[in-house]
Amino acid sequence: MIIQAKQPRYHSFGYILCMVLSLTYSALNAAERTDVISSISYQDKMINGSLGPEMITLPAGSFIMGDIQGVGKSYEQPVHLVTITKSFAISKFPISFSEYDVFSKATGRTLADQYKWQRGQYPVINVNWDDAKAYAQWLSKETNQAYRLPSESEWEYAARAGSKAQYPWGNKIGINNAHCASCGNVSTKNKTEAVGKYPANNWGIHGMIGNIWEMTADCWNYNYVNAPEDGSAWLSGDCTRLVLRGGSWGDTPNDLRASTRLRSYAKARTVNIGFRVVREQ
Repeated sequence: MIIQAKQPRYHSFGYILCMVLSLTYSALNAAERTDVISSISYQDKMINGSLGPEMITLPAGSFIMGDIQGVGKSYEQPVHLVTITKSFAISKFPISFSEYDVFSKATGRTLADQYKWQRGQYPVINVNWDDAKAYAQWLSKETNQAYRLPSESEWEYAARAGSKAQYPWGNKIGINNAHCASCGNVSTKNKTEAVGKYPANNWGIHGMIGNIWEMTADCWNYNYVNAPEDGSAWLSGDCTRLVLRGGSWGDTPNDLRASTRLRSYAKARTVNIGFRVVREQ
């Protein structure tokens, strides 16, 4: 079960800080800006001869993290400048049932429950934090590369793809940009959609907004006070819960904003939570 805490909003101080950070961000050297990049994708070969998830390489860079517009919850504040110190790769799509089933069969695990829905190229669901970490560890061993869950700041950096708007494409949800409740799309409602159903963001990454909530490597904290500013995961706080990002098929557009964050019990397996992976470069 996912529970959202109702917290008071930050007001004028957050807006002032956001303006200051916007000016700082705008003053960054052009070489450090990441508004437009050329997507470079690849797949690592595994020991069993098959290919791992399709990955997209992202450069190091800086961005403003959090509720820039001041329309969200207090735990999306304070907005702050984060500098991703190293390039990394992130999976082009959420991990699918097809990909996760290979791992399950190789390690003798029970297959993840698809509920009443499809498997194949649909995002894997009914997996918990330990399951996702185990998949990344197995993938690391199979490819001799370092795979893991994304940190919360890496996730937002990748989702925004250089944008400071509420969504990667602007401040309105629009039509057929993402899969969620009340999005007005001509697609299957009240269930997941295939991982490549909706358009990629400006960096070529699909499905970071909507369809399923995605796990990050971070423990839950109620705001960003003292949060890491170097792209690393926040590994202190309430580590019986983790941070989820992106919104799902059952959520409204406000829960799909790039800065929206939610908590879930680490051991929970539900029909609206999945994950994607990061590979260290």
